[in-house]
Amino acid sequence: MGLLPQYRHIVNPRLKHTYLTFDHEGNLIIKSPKVSQHYIEQLLIKKSVWINKSKEKLMQKKGKALDFSKQTELYFQGSAYPLLLQKQTKKRTKLTFENGLFVLYYYRYDETLFQKHIDRFYKEEASQFIPPLLRHWACEMKLSPNNISFRKTKRQWGSCSSKNNLSFNTMVMKLPLDVIQYIIIHELAHIKHKHHQKSFWALVEHYMPNYRQHVSELKTYSTV
Repeated sequence: MGLLPQYRHIVNPRLKHTYLTFDHEGNLIIKSPKVSQHYIEQLLIKKSVWINKSKEKLMQKKGKALDFSKQTELYFQGSAYPLLLQKQTKKRTKLTFENGLFVLYYYRYDETLFQKHIDRFYKEEASQFIPPLLRHWACEMKLSPNNISFRKTKRQWGSCSSKNNLSFNTMVMKLPLDVIQYIIIHELAHIKHKHHQKSFWALVEHYMPNYRQHVSELKTYSTV
């Protein structure tokens, strides 16, 4: 059984089936009702090809969670830029982006603090970059959101509430401009259609005929 992948097993008696998922770091998570160890092992053997392919695809995604112990890069508007960690004597942490290079100046090595500064960068950029594009497409589509907000989420790029409040994942700033515009059009379309049926996609396609290309590209990026 040494060939079986490492995993974390979460037992939930309310579940009727067993589910295999991955966290954003590529760790295998098994969620199931109470089952035997033999059942889990047989399931891992049966699903081994799917597990390996899914993990490989996940780890190849652009803009995935950073490993600060290695030379790393940040995605911004569809391009990857080097991230340099620079120790300094000033007792503060600061992230700059100039001439195609991110520099994170720090006094004390703290990966949690580093991530906070990176998250803040994306949020500030999104809050400046998205609203003008949103106003443009809202005018084109004659659809007006009630409110707009920005926050970092793990699974969604954007959402539209029942009250037509739009929310965008701040990580959209990793994406190319055309893909960002697709997300905006997608969420605006939900103001009129609160589903993903044919009428919804017809509306999206009317304003972005090649939206399928952007959907495919979006799948190559990590939301975290």
